[in-house]
Amino acid sequence: MPLIASGPVAREPAAPEPRGYPGNLGLLFAAHADEQRAAIVDLYDPERPRRVSFRELDALCNAVARGLARAGLGPGDRVGILSLNRVEFVAAFLGSMRAGAVPVPINIKLAADTIAFILKDSGARLAFAEPGLRRLLPRDLRTIELGGGGSDAFERFIDPGPFTAFEPASDSIAVQPYTSGSTGRPKGVLLTHYGQNWSRLVLAWSRRTTERDVILVAAPLYHKNALNAIKQGLTAGALLPLLPQFNVERYLDTIGRYRCTVISGVPTMMSMVLAQKERLAATDVSSVRTVMMGSAPASRQLLDEIKRHFPHAEPLVVYGVTEGGPVPLGPHPQGKPLPPGSIGVPYAGTDARLVGGTNPDLGELVVKNPGVLLAYHNLPEESARRIKDGWYHTGDICRRDADGFYYFIGRTDDMFVSGGENIFPIEVESLLERHLAVHQALVLPFEHELKGQVPYAFVVLRAGHTASEDELKTFALANGPAYQHPRRVFFLDRMPLAGTNKIDRDLLRLWVADGTLDTAVQRSGAGNG
Repeated sequence: MPLIASGPVAREPAAPEPRGYPGNLGLLFAAHADEQRAAIVDLYDPERPRRVSFRELDALCNAVARGLARAGLGPGDRVGILSLNRVEFVAAFLGSMRAGAVPVPINIKLAADTIAFILKDSGARLAFAEPGLRRLLPRDLRTIELGGGGSDAFERFIDPGPFTAFEPASDSIAVQPYTSGSTGRPKGVLLTHYGQNWSRLVLAWSRRTTERDVILVAAPLYHKNALNAIKQGLTAGALLPLLPQFNVERYLDTIGRYRCTVISGVPTMMSMVLAQKERLAATDVSSVRTVMMGSAPASRQLLDEIKRHFPHAEPLVVYGVTEGGPVPLGPHPQGKPLPPGSIGVPYAGTDARLVGGTNPDLGELVVKNPGVLLAYHNLPEESARRIKDGWYHTGDICRRDADGFYYFIGRTDDMFVSGGENIFPIEVESLLERHLAVHQALVLPFEHELKGQVPYAFVVLRAGHTASEDELKTFALANGPAYQHPRRVFFLDRMPLAGTNKIDRDLLRLWVADGTLDTAVQRSGAGNG
């Protein structure tokens, strides 16, 4: 297919660069470091919420940096973090960067051999870990337990006192997250202090974040969704209620108790919140001004439902990839309202274009901005394949409308061919979610003797509604192309979640392969909505 690139794109006026912000990303809340106001409410222990002021958090980050220096770690050394959300995670993350070390946040739901691979690949010399997760780490790696009583407990490791932060160069690595590895081994992503400082300033400025905001963080801190919320909130001086992990009941309780103004997560999390009709109706959500979702597409139906249940809030679908910013797209430069389902237009300082499509307004999204990864760690061939002349090839298929707004269509590796027709799962999911009984749908390709691959659908019904497999197949045939209709429909009480709170597609495939879902079809189809 010939390469097609877009023409010039209008951009938003440049964001004002706040004065006094340092080059080291670990100092991102320097403007508020002396304040006694609470920065984080650590909700790790539901019975004993812990309010941590900006001054206390700054001192804790310095103590981590001093502890690392005392342990012989410095610029360029990798530090693993394997933990639930807690203030010690934030301190280990920022304190490592202050020392010039590079934090490597790790998905806690990965298998032990994958965690070992990440630690070996990154060359980590030390790791901070949740006490209950230490068993997943190699025995020969020095491990600092966060809140534990081990010989290398966090409280004994840190060294309170002042610390002069490492001064990074333009290409100094700040953080090394790992991609999910859905198509192979996880890849280390090298993100610089310079690029991530640009990114978090754009986040805080474009979303009009202020000291008056209360931003709920429940997605895992090892994932960009939650780390962006932390960086955005601390930069602006907002208050951050921090849940150890996502739980619907605690999520809703926190919204009402702390009068949250911004709530964030992935669409699956919001679907689970909306499914709790009675608890949601009993929660005062009038303080919420923004419902921010990323990491996966959100259907028009989900956005409409969010608007109904959060009437004072703007549902905001944010786009970002671990490697590319993570904020290449945002508000329109002329102030035009964001259309439902759009992921925005290019930010100031950001270029975006579509390549490889049949016309200039459809194709793979490629981006260029200060936050694009420097390279993949120890993967020069992959780096050369995905980064060309500073342009990062995202692997995401998007379209652009006449006003310059971009819309996510699907991943290049999600698309599959059925009988010669290209199918993007999101198109079938959106079709099924138009049915009145369907609360949430997920579509995956499965092998077929004649067609190559065909779509199977996994559906969560709305409370009090019923639908059969044949009914949803007929609906899809009547309202979309015949080749898109799901050949099987499986009903679930809720979607299974993986470590990043995205739907666990591998588990669904396993359930189909071993026949576990056969009875679920009859049970849920009979009205267990």
